[in-house]
Amino acid sequence: MPNQIFDNHGRPINYLRLAVTDRCNLRCFYCMPEEGIKYVDRQELLSYEEMLRMVGLLVDMGIRKLRITGGEPFVRRGMLEFLITLSQIKGLEKINITTNGTLTADLIPELKRIGISSVNLSLDTLDKERFFQITRRDEFDKVMQTLDGLLAHGITTKINAVVMDGKNTGDLIPMVEMTKDLPISVRFIEEMPFNGEGNHYPKLIWNHKKILDHIRAQYPNIEKLPDPPNSTSANYQIPGHRGEVGIIAAYSRTFCGTCDRIRVTPQGMLKTCLYDEGVFNIKNLMRQEATDEQLRTAFLEALGNRAKDGWEAEQNRQFGHPVSESMSTIGG
Repeated sequence: MPNQIFDNHGRPINYLRLAVTDRCNLRCFYCMPEEGIKYVDRQELLSYEEMLRMVGLLVDMGIRKLRITGGEPFVRRGMLEFLITLSQIKGLEKINITTNGTLTADLIPELKRIGISSVNLSLDTLDKERFFQITRRDEFDKVMQTLDGLLAHGITTKINAVVMDGKNTGDLIPMVEMTKDLPISVRFIEEMPFNGEGNHYPKLIWNHKKILDHIRAQYPNIEKLPDPPNSTSANYQIPGHRGEVGIIAAYSRTFCGTCDRIRVTPQGMLKTCLYDEGVFNIKNLMRQEATDEQLRTAFLEALGNRAKDGWEAEQNRQFGHPVSESMSTIGG
């Protein structure tokens, strides 16, 4: 019987989101300011050796799924070799990647070979000019090349699109239309205040209900699908379409009750909720020569004091500091 860990609310924890870098080659409106963020010194990042030790320990404790995020993972040198080594960890059943797709196209055959389960491709618009306005970089063609390559190699592909009022709401229907002929999941995400600045709007206008209503106005026959266990998205399909549509209530936080994931930032900070400030720094413990048993105890203690949802986690932030850090420093 494999090991299994639970939090203090009885939720099984089997999914780790590991951010391998805070650096990114795009400057997306909803993720960081135009001038970028101050990146941490490289020695402050978890080394590959430290990440491998941590992942191995957590797999022994019950983690079965791993998602590699950033920043943009592939701006970090040696990433492919790291993925190959990760794929050899016994008991780790799935390795998924979230990428902006600008550096990924040439790596796809190797990602397929080492068994990457799925790729989440960040793409907020199908319009090249709007892409430049949102990301502040002219990389649209490279992202579309990556999408074509992922589909050609049969890698499960999800497109993540953050819905931004006045920026890309005109793209919702064209992106839904992609699911007609392509076996992809297009997932629309409520904008969150993780942009290095704070909320862009006095209140969230395009919440999950408005997004669905907008799609349903064009596709009144859209059908609700059963959601997989622990799904962050509410999933739908238009009859006759090959692909699916998902809506992620990332700000409304409607899925917290089934959350099975923890996060580790590039600097080694464990976050048991996206909205908390971090619980403890595993990198610091490892560099203080903590034993595996001491690390295991620290993880179990953190999970034994986990907030019940994102609202409680945000409320518990020290000194009432609002959420404003860049998603690039957390892990998308």
